[in-house]
Amino acid sequence: MDKTFIPKASDIHREWFVVDADGQILGRLAGKVAGVLLGKHKPTFTPGVLMGDGVIVINAQKIRVTGKKLTDKIYYRHSGYPGGLKSISLRDQLAKHPDRVIRAAVWGMLPHNKRGKQIIKMLKVYAGAEHKHTGQQPKPLA
Repeated sequence: MDKTFIPKASDIHREWFVVDADGQILGRLAGKVAGVLLGKHKPTFTPGVLMGDGVIVINAQKIRVTGKKLTDKIYYRHSGYPGGLKSISLRDQLAKHPDRVIRAAVWGMLPHNKRGKQIIKMLKVYAGAEHKHTGQQPKPLA
């Protein structure tokens, strides 16, 4: 009889990784980061169990996109009031809030439920090359 392995809390070992987004393509980077956050890179990956690692993304303002996405891709948000739909292009979003671009791309690749909300908290994005998570001793993500 085969038994399914379900890792306990004591079996889960979390690490932190740092990713330099300088010159990387947005979608490919977001897919790699989402896989690490979910824990799919671990041999003991189990769906439904929080076993992913933390990820720190630096140089978010130097991300690349292909095609005409800089002008054609639009981010929308709504204030909740009538006529409150706001839109901003990818180019303007990168200039004002480059961290939101990567966070939105990674969020689109995570489950949209309570577990996904817990996972996205393990993602830290910074526009520049400096971050304040040296205490976690992050390793570079290959």
